[in-house]
Amino acid sequence: MTREDMRRKRIGVLMGGRSAEREVSLNSGRAVLGALLEMGYQAVGLDVGRDIAERLASERIEVAFICLHGRFGEDGTIQGLLEVMGIPYTGSGVLASALAMNKVVAKVVFAASGLTVAPYRVLRPGDAFDPEEAGFGLPVVVKPSQEGSSVGVSIVRADRELAPALALAWTYDDEILVEKYIKGREIQVGILNDRALGAIEIVPKREFYDFEAKYTAGMAEHILPAPLTQPLYDSVLRQGERAHCCLGCAGYSRVDFLVTEEAECYLLEVNTLPGMTALSLLPEIAQGAGYGFTTLVEEIVCSAALKIKG
Repeated sequence: MTREDMRRKRIGVLMGGRSAEREVSLNSGRAVLGALLEMGYQAVGLDVGRDIAERLASERIEVAFICLHGRFGEDGTIQGLLEVMGIPYTGSGVLASALAMNKVVAKVVFAASGLTVAPYRVLRPGDAFDPEEAGFGLPVVVKPSQEGSSVGVSIVRADRELAPALALAWTYDDEILVEKYIKGREIQVGILNDRALGAIEIVPKREFYDFEAKYTAGMAEHILPAPLTQPLYDSVLRQGERAHCCLGCAGYSRVDFLVTEEAECYLLEVNTLPGMTALSLLPEIAQGAGYGFTTLVEEIVCSAALKIKG
């Protein structure tokens, strides 16, 4: 839609929700809502609950800006509801959202597309894990298959740490991903309108870029642009675009990599609804590419569309 078209629409900023990332989502939603109102758009914030379909109808929402994170927001469920209701929305569609949210399925798609992922094993209820039998020993990374913001993630370096890490991950999901630990630099690529804007390096002050490091000021150093050689920097950008496209993502995303000293790029995941808070990486990358926060929000909202034709 054009900006003129969008200014005539009533925009609902969907935030909050029921996932473990609720507070982050509220912060993202408030920031986006503020930017839309500042630019003169007809926008209203909606805290998403089980009554969201009724709320969307009663508020006469014509376009949805999705600021949900985690389950019921990034996993294709809210996107499916909006498709049924005929409400155009920001970001990726049902299938791409579901694929990206499920780390196990996403890895299969990434590998089939020629992108490099760390060796891994999938555990389901009743399964045990032996690092040596898996073909890679400790350390490993244990994570729920379908959570974001590093919720439920542990690095296991000793045998005694494995059981608690698995127990933690099981509290969030009934499918667990156990990956070989890759020592590397944390590089994030920002995608807007399906093209890479740039890459940033994150240097956390904790062991890895966990939930606290992501959402607490001063807990991580951000280096923009990522200090890579030009060929490697260009390669990471192109791989970020490939990861975004191979899942069928739309509009915008953030793609996370680990880059080793040997210049190997291991793809971790694609975030189809990256954070839009003051500490979020996509707005920071966009700023480096010349997009202020309000401009970024406007670019995203104007790309809102239904993805299922019919």
